Amino acid sequence: MEKRWVVKPKSEETIVEHLSKELGIDKVLANLLAQRGIKTFDEAKKFFRPTLDDLHDPFLMKDMDKAIVRLETAIKSGEKILVYGDYDVDGTTAVSLVYTFLKEHHPHVDFYIPDRYAEGYGISFMGIDFAKENNFTLIIALDCGIKAIDKVDYAKERGIDFIICDHHRPGDTLPDAAAVLDPKRNDCSYPFDELCGCGVGFKLVQAYSLRNNIPFSELEQYLDLCAISIASDLVPIVGENRILCYFGLKQINKAPRKGIKAILELANIKKEVTINELVFTIGPRINAAGRLETGRNAVELLISDSHDSATENGKNINITNTERRSIDVTITQHALSMIEGNLELTTKKSTVLFCRDWHKGVVGIVASRMIEKYYRPTIILTESNGKATGSARSVKDFDVYDAIEACSDLLEQFGGHKYAAGLTLKLENLAAFQQKFEEVVSSTIQDHMLVPEIEIDEEIDLCDITPKFFRILNQFSPFGPGNMAPIFMSRNLVDKGGVRIVGNNHLKMDIHCKDNEDPCFPTIAFSQSKHFDDVLRKKPFSICFAIEENVFNGSVSLQLNVKDMKLDG
Repeated sequence: MEKRWVVKPKSEETIVEHLSKELGIDKVLANLLAQRGIKTFDEAKKFFRPTLDDLHDPFLMKDMDKAIVRLETAIKSGEKILVYGDYDVDGTTAVSLVYTFLKEHHPHVDFYIPDRYAEGYGISFMGIDFAKENNFTLIIALDCGIKAIDKVDYAKERGIDFIICDHHRPGDTLPDAAAVLDPKRNDCSYPFDELCGCGVGFKLVQAYSLRNNIPFSELEQYLDLCAISIASDLVPIVGENRILCYFGLKQINKAPRKGIKAILELANIKKEVTINELVFTIGPRINAAGRLETGRNAVELLISDSHDSATENGKNINITNTERRSIDVTITQHALSMIEGNLELTTKKSTVLFCRDWHKGVVGIVASRMIEKYYRPTIILTESNGKATGSARSVKDFDVYDAIEACSDLLEQFGGHKYAAGLTLKLENLAAFQQKFEEVVSSTIQDHMLVPEIEIDEEIDLCDITPKFFRILNQFSPFGPGNMAPIFMSRNLVDKGGVRIVGNNHLKMDIHCKDNEDPCFPTIAFSQSKHFDDVLRKKPFSICFAIEENVFNGSVSLQLNVKDMKLDG
């Protein structure tokens, strides 16, 4: 698929000069800082050296006072508390965090994860009935609940209060809960509104600790769960999320909880854990439990207090993840064949596909896979409990939540974010929804949004890349949305000789500037074997790339990881 290369505009020269001089770094790195909104020495210090002291006061969040009063009342009077969360990574990490914390301070606490198939997303009537039958009088809902107006009313009629900890967009009316914690509330002035559900749960326990003189050092053990959730939920790794992620990764690498250690051992991860391992190794395994079986298994893993139970739970989740991969490959192939065999579908600006036999647990993954082939807003639906239900994923800069909301007259329920959402509708509304969603997308999406973009931070020469340059660049991590790993561009390059195809369609090269053989860098260009003949003939080319360390037989070297390449001219 052809990609657009977009080079970010250069930052203001005076700011770049100032940062370069103040920090003793070259202008390329200073420009990268300025692009991230960093303009002064003090801002750079906070960026490179995050500190837990910069976490915001949790009582700045709307309703936090109410939440703590209700929680303290429950604990002092011996009420039974049910910690309730969604079945994905964000929900299960949040439940693990809040449940484990409360268990330290209150004996009457349990947790509940809804069944994806019997109950669906979010707070359910079944869950409330479970609470009533078991004499729970307070439910703490994590990563869900902001739109559960009827469910909260149902609980209230049965003598059950809710504290809602959510980060999804609220509707016009908030649930009548004891407290609604959501930084995206219009009337909430909390300084950072991009927390994940687990992050909001962390702020709740932070607030309780402040009010009850529990030292913050006792909360540091939970930062690993925050980091996993932040990375997996793809919220921006800036501001407070960056601080939580930075120290959460330190916790994982220094003293991982038993469940996380089991996952790393089973996945044979022996190197330092980075955001990549959270997103591609730990997150999918935690998610797999809720996708195919029950999210309760994920919580049991994360709260394991013995090596044996952690290893056993980890093995089971590993098996589930392998099964999940097989299912999502099969469904993706089926979905692709539905489009490829239909000329009308190939020319649309959106994808909305339905098959009653698809596995509900992997439709979100399949939607993401489809975008890799057909780059456009995508919704994958299956049948569950007599209705069409599924997940939406979007492309850069297009708000799929808004597009779904524009079709809300055809929906039973929906919720989510700009780039990911879930929805449920009656089967008889399916055709009308497909048509209306396409009309909404066609009338609002801009043509350039339908072409995948590679955003390039800066054009550099290969001679700019030195060990010191890379060492400082590494300190820009943790990388993720809002602070992606820098992508550079270089022109007029050739292979030194020995270019070869590896893994069927990847190129291994040693490249240098056509006019200067020094420096020369080992390079891997994934899915670029189509350029083999031209590279072999020494035709000059341009690349956009990330810089990474390559460890081979104990030897460490810098390597260029090519994201795309084009022949010059």
